[in-house]
Amino acid sequence: MTTSDSTPPPGTPTAHETAEAPASKEELQRVVDERAAQAQAAESEPVVNAGPAERAPAKKAAAKKAPAKKAPARKATAAATPAATAAAVADGDGAAEPAAPRKTAKRTAKKAAEGEAPVKATRKRTPAKRTAADTAAVPAADVVAEQGGTTAPVVAPAPIAEPGSPTGAPAAEPDAAQPMAPQAPGEDAGTGTGPDGGPASGAGGEGTAVPADAVSEEDLRAIVDGWSRDPHRVLGAHPSGDGWVVRALRPDASGVVVVAEDGARHDARQIHPRGIFEARLPAQPGDYRLEVAYGADTFPVDDPYRWLPTLGELDRYLVGEGRHERLWDVLGAHVRRYDTPRGTVEGVSFAVWAPNAQGVKVTGDFDYWEARLYPMRQLGSIGVWEIFVPGVRVGSRYRFHVLGADGVWREKSDPMAFATEVPPHNASVVTESSYEWNDDAWLAERARGGWHERPMSIYEVHLGSWRQGLSYRQLADELVDYAVAAGFTHLEFLPVAEHPFGGSWGYQVTSYYAPTSRFGHPDDLRYLVDRAHQAGLGIIVDWVPAHFPKDAWALGRFDGTALYEHDDPRRGEQPDWGTFVFNFGRTEVRNFLVANALFWCQEFHIDGLRVDAVASMLYLDYSREDGEWVPNQYGGRENLEAVSFLQEVNATVYREVPGVVTIAEESTAWPGVTRPTHLGGLGFGFKWNMGWMHDSLSYVSRQPVHRSYHHNQLTFSMMYAYSENYVLPISHDEVVYGKGSLLRKMPGDRWQQLAGVRGFLAYMWAHPGKQLLFMGSEFAQDGEWAESRSLDWWHLDDPAHRGVLQLVTDLNARYREIAALWSLDVDPAGFQWIDANDASGNVLTFLRYGTPKVADVPTPTQAAESGAGGGTPEGGQTAGQALAVVCNFSGTPHHGYRIGLPRGGRWREVLNTDAEGYGGSGVGNYGGVDAVEESWHGQPFSATVSAPPLGTVWLLHEG
Repeated sequence: MTTSDSTPPPGTPTAHETAEAPASKEELQRVVDERAAQAQAAESEPVVNAGPAERAPAKKAAAKKAPAKKAPARKATAAATPAATAAAVADGDGAAEPAAPRKTAKRTAKKAAEGEAPVKATRKRTPAKRTAADTAAVPAADVVAEQGGTTAPVVAPAPIAEPGSPTGAPAAEPDAAQPMAPQAPGEDAGTGTGPDGGPASGAGGEGTAVPADAVSEEDLRAIVDGWSRDPHRVLGAHPSGDGWVVRALRPDASGVVVVAEDGARHDARQIHPRGIFEARLPAQPGDYRLEVAYGADTFPVDDPYRWLPTLGELDRYLVGEGRHERLWDVLGAHVRRYDTPRGTVEGVSFAVWAPNAQGVKVTGDFDYWEARLYPMRQLGSIGVWEIFVPGVRVGSRYRFHVLGADGVWREKSDPMAFATEVPPHNASVVTESSYEWNDDAWLAERARGGWHERPMSIYEVHLGSWRQGLSYRQLADELVDYAVAAGFTHLEFLPVAEHPFGGSWGYQVTSYYAPTSRFGHPDDLRYLVDRAHQAGLGIIVDWVPAHFPKDAWALGRFDGTALYEHDDPRRGEQPDWGTFVFNFGRTEVRNFLVANALFWCQEFHIDGLRVDAVASMLYLDYSREDGEWVPNQYGGRENLEAVSFLQEVNATVYREVPGVVTIAEESTAWPGVTRPTHLGGLGFGFKWNMGWMHDSLSYVSRQPVHRSYHHNQLTFSMMYAYSENYVLPISHDEVVYGKGSLLRKMPGDRWQQLAGVRGFLAYMWAHPGKQLLFMGSEFAQDGEWAESRSLDWWHLDDPAHRGVLQLVTDLNARYREIAALWSLDVDPAGFQWIDANDASGNVLTFLRYGTPKVADVPTPTQAAESGAGGGTPEGGQTAGQALAVVCNFSGTPHHGYRIGLPRGGRWREVLNTDAEGYGGSGVGNYGGVDAVEESWHGQPFSATVSAPPLGTVWLLHEG
């Protein structure tokens, strides 16, 4: 997210360049080739005061060409749609951060002056691809421009992916905010319209400077009023006739002196009463500084308007095409350090996408929230506004002031902020990571992939209420140790992205690139993930690309138009939750979300994304009555744009981060959710089995005497168990809103309730699919979960509840050991009913098949086809492991209960939920049973077992 101390980012665009991206790959290549030729010609001419730029032309690495997997997407065009009413400017912090009065300008200058000292920091970057070489920042004194201006040398990049390719192209490293090359007088300044209908200064975006004698009152007013699209064209250093002119924006200053690189001092005169000063110099000022006087006090400051954009040509092209897969490297706030003749300059580059805005300013505690010092420039037609502000440091708070297309100023948090204030405050915070990862071994193992054929037992956690008051680093010790001791393979966190209301689950996200600051710094979350990986735990996070809240300071109506959301409320609003819906048909919005998925996986080493509310994305009529939704172009209710987006994000994540999994919370029968995208599916790795969850919980919540009439609720799941790759969730959704805890769902007295929980969990662990268990259920918490308080840990003082926790620990241990429970989870040959029809006895019996060494032993299908191992009549495997599962959901034991088995010999009882150590009655099979050659249930062998009341027994064949 930041550049290193010694290697500023690549690219050396000059102020002559326009930021508008070429219309095609060929056009981009032609422009770059022309500039390379100009550079070569320039190198043959005499160089005056040659510096690093002339002695060592900057390098630009080739961008990797990404293969296109879908038809090229068309570039979306944003329509500037005025809002119906003028909204008030948002002030999310209330009185916490009032705008400072004008008399504080003196303190503002002093604070900026104190920010000149360079600060060194290092960090080991998250392993991620880089496709552009670093290039050195060019000191202003070494940039030579004559009357016509020259172009800095550029090395042509390699070809990039075709425009619109949904697979995208790898991101280029952001370009350095280099000192600006001067502009020749007489060049076109561009035209446009200001908020009052007058001409806008620099309406054409980044381009040529305004000649000294051509600066009009309108140009100056556009800057001080905040609606100039390119203040850098007026402010900063520019050639003027036989000399130079430097203009500076310093509201409330009593005087400004320009100190050239050679030490010469030049007094500036005030040319606008609201703080624009101008000094004329006989020669190029080079690496100049400003001395700003406020009364009797004078402060040395750097000039933000002497720096080139931090987005290079390739970055702008990819942003404009909606294909920048490392978008966070170029937008947002980035700490940068550049070496100049006068020493290291440290500051922050700010960049924000607001294509329909008439003006954007950055403000923060570094200017006492006055929003007068730093109007930003628009980079051509891509809609990005940018500025590099020297002196701003890590920890500075900031916001953007956006003059919308509707003429209303809005105060907005940074959509790409990497950190925020602790809610309810909402300012963005400048941050950079210095974290050094220690999980290389985990990442190498993860890259093997194959989670469909590996054990996956997920512990779902709400970080704020697992144990209240813990930070990320405290959770790294307590939570990780607890989950490891319980035997889980993964932790799943409810959303960790910043959200405004702490007493919520976190599904209304306001800062998609910022971990919630409630629990610490972003590097503290990295430590938690790193610690989990070193302990052998994967981390899954809930990700919410379906919708976002309407908070005035967040994404909604960001530039005065429906920017991130649809303009039509029938498509742009979600009535159930009172939120906006993302416009999945807009390429820049898709880029924002696709890059965000990669951001969590690459910057935080997240191992999986559980995508929330997928059904609400797939259907245009979701929770809408007739007349409240708009059909697609074919007249249907399918949201084709959302389908395409989900395919793109899944394909991109699986391509760029091998071994990461995506999981859909999809509650309908949409076909192909986990089918690969090249076969027409959505491309998820897994899908929550919501049908199994509702049916099974409905069944066990009934009195045993009534369960026989609802036996199909347990057997129906196997009718579709292999239609998708499933996770079996007992999630947070099932223990809130009056639904009660898992324990309270069970009928009967306390002993029966605890027995019911134990028997149900063992049935769940044996059912095909991966397991997910919400926190508290592992020890049978009695009370319904509430996000405002911790779990009821005092239950662990009760041996009965400790017994449930011990059972879950043993379930996870046996689960890892017995490949039959996971190696064929997505293969129908891994399951076979023994008897699915004993409704009167409330008993289910079935077999799970697998292999002791998955890599070395053929699958059941392969074994049956080759004749090895003797497949069972229904395709089950007899050559590898075989596990028999007996579930008795009645309140009485069944002794002498005969079941058919595929093999003779000893079947060892490896788990019994009625064991006394778990708090049960001790009904069991004395360590196992022996199968005899007596046909039963269509099997060649059989054995009699004791099925405990409300209990489940696992029997593993040992021969």
